Amino acid sequence: MTSILDHSRYLSPFSYRYGSQEMRAIWSEVYKRRLWRQFWVAMAQAQHEAGLVHADQVADLIANMDNIDVEAAEAAEARIHHDLMAEIEVFASQCSVGGGIIHLGATSADIEDNAEIVRIRESLDIILARLERLLSLFADRIDRYANTVIMAFTHIQPAEPTTLGFRLALYAQDLLDDWRTLQSLRIGLRAKGLRGAVGSAASYTELLLGTAIDADKLEQHVLSQFNLGAFPISSQTYPRKQDWQLASGLAGLAASLYKFAFDLRLLQSPAIGELGEPFATSQVGSSAMPFKRNPINAEKLNSLGRLVAAMTRTAWDNAAHSLLERTLDDSANRREMLPTTFLAVEEMLIVAERVVKGLRIDESAIRRNLERFGTFAAVERLLIAAVKAGADRRHMHEHLREHSLAAWGAIAEGKPNPLIENLSNSSLLNQYLAPERIRALLDVSGYVGSAPRRASEFAILIRDTLNQSKPEG
Repeated sequence: MTSILDHSRYLSPFSYRYGSQEMRAIWSEVYKRRLWRQFWVAMAQAQHEAGLVHADQVADLIANMDNIDVEAAEAAEARIHHDLMAEIEVFASQCSVGGGIIHLGATSADIEDNAEIVRIRESLDIILARLERLLSLFADRIDRYANTVIMAFTHIQPAEPTTLGFRLALYAQDLLDDWRTLQSLRIGLRAKGLRGAVGSAASYTELLLGTAIDADKLEQHVLSQFNLGAFPISSQTYPRKQDWQLASGLAGLAASLYKFAFDLRLLQSPAIGELGEPFATSQVGSSAMPFKRNPINAEKLNSLGRLVAAMTRTAWDNAAHSLLERTLDDSANRREMLPTTFLAVEEMLIVAERVVKGLRIDESAIRRNLERFGTFAAVERLLIAAVKAGADRRHMHEHLREHSLAAWGAIAEGKPNPLIENLSNSSLLNQYLAPERIRALLDVSGYVGSAPRRASEFAILIRDTLNQSKPEG
């Protein structure tokens, strides 16, 4: 094995390309091993209070706690084929006084699983902070465009008008739900505790016989130093269902970002052309076609989102296939699943923040699409007004349908939309509505119902929710 990272050999793109240095540090070998050592020190301190360990032994462990030597540990692992025991060997070799009491009474997962929850919690804090920034950006955009009328699409076909702020609120609503879900998961994270090989705490009970503390107090002493709570029932590990819940929550966030990105790819197409991701002055869109402005950020969001979604299956298998008190068939894939999921979701949030901050709005394209398609949506208003004035609904519906289909045909031939002119001059409609009234009803700029108000109210809800979550002082 080697700990040397360079580009002459395979590196995961998450080692340098996606995610932040802060997140990579959490999932690094150095930080993992430092956490292991912190737990060993905390255990030794608790055992010192029980009269099992001398103060100078604890002091020796503390003095060498940060002397991480990954290369020495990897060399030891190559010989003994056990990564945690290899770290104990290196740590003990550095501690001439306290080395002999490291890991007393423990099983590997007492250290590994509890340290893993610390890493998961710190990773969730990064994700939640980035998500809060993204939601704040969405709130600002929703406010700004709450009254900007645009065409809405159902079945990827022009439907009725909405507002841009209202559409953005749809994305933000999903993201706010994701924020609540991840907040709940963060608060509810639980460690394995110190329970030994099958969760019974038999080794600690035996170790502490005749001392002033019992196994429960020793566990509380250690976990309190990391502000952790434990599952009431553990086997050799904490229940792997917690990993599945975590992966599912992160995949839910990825799904929300995925939908936003997929919609943006459609809207950036010149056929619609209303919105677009930022495009730098010197950015190259295509190696073959110099004119291209490909939506690479949105495509990256979709690409990473698919990867995150796939991780939930692995987490499900780990939970469902954890036979009896423990099997090791989750170990290898969790080394990849957990950091990759967090780094991929973090990269998605980084990209989404960049996209929303630099979102391009083409108001001329918005007006063009409204003029081209909006009139058809207003035909419903016209139908209601004509029936209220005395027309037969069935006959009027057929009359409006024929005119609408004829207008669609004209548009398909590249001609201007003739619907307003044709309906204003309809002898049947003029029996019930004056031409100027018909024209007014076919103006869809105000046919957005409560969308502007609800968009603005939702922007307020985002800010209020995030502000209430912040600690006082």
